[in-house]
Amino acid sequence: MNTRRVRDIEYQLLPGSPRKTTDIVIERNGVVTVRPPEDYTPEQVDAVVESKRLWIYRNLAEWKDLNASAVAREWVNGETFLYLGRAYRLSLVSDQACALQLKEGRFCLSRAVIEQGGTEAARQTFESYFSDKGMQRFSERVAYFAPKVGVDVAGIKVKEMGYRWASCGKNGQLNFHWKCMMAPPRIIDYIVVHELCHFHHRDHTDAFWNEVDKVMPDYRERKEWLRKHGAGLTV
Repeated sequence: MNTRRVRDIEYQLLPGSPRKTTDIVIERNGVVTVRPPEDYTPEQVDAVVESKRLWIYRNLAEWKDLNASAVAREWVNGETFLYLGRAYRLSLVSDQACALQLKEGRFCLSRAVIEQGGTEAARQTFESYFSDKGMQRFSERVAYFAPKVGVDVAGIKVKEMGYRWASCGKNGQLNFHWKCMMAPPRIIDYIVVHELCHFHHRDHTDAFWNEVDKVMPDYRERKEWLRKHGAGLTV
């Protein structure tokens, strides 16, 4: 990726696409990315960014407002952590065989995890837990939705993906962020359908959203939920 600047707007210039319009996106980490038509020069892209300057300002301001509500969780008894859209209290426990388990409506975390590895070890324990649970859920939901979308999936991975919720690889593999497991099941289903439809269309064109609409007519509502609440899906 190539970083460019137009006045006070810095953006990442992505490789061009066959489409005729320029796609400008405020990513989940606040980075502005621009994917132009493949025959555009960098100077032409700068001109498009300049013409969309007010739109970019408005959306960056909205991104800041949404992310101002991001929760900084503490690793203490009684703190809440999300799983499948529900909040569960944390209990630090001793003499527990596994590092983390969801038991009797609480996340029971072995006290030894924090004593020996600190808060980073605790975070990694949650990441492993959500990754394991995610493999099971995403495998089930992909198996359910793939025939409806009309595609075959080569494989699934659940991992750390930075600011992306998921991705669709050209080799037929789907990748999902482990943090997706904090979202309600209906939002997880939206993420699954979204990525499956990328098998048909790589970009977010009208044709792509038409494919999503065929399988999930209320996708707009689910998409909006993720936009508004995505910043809170974190440990």
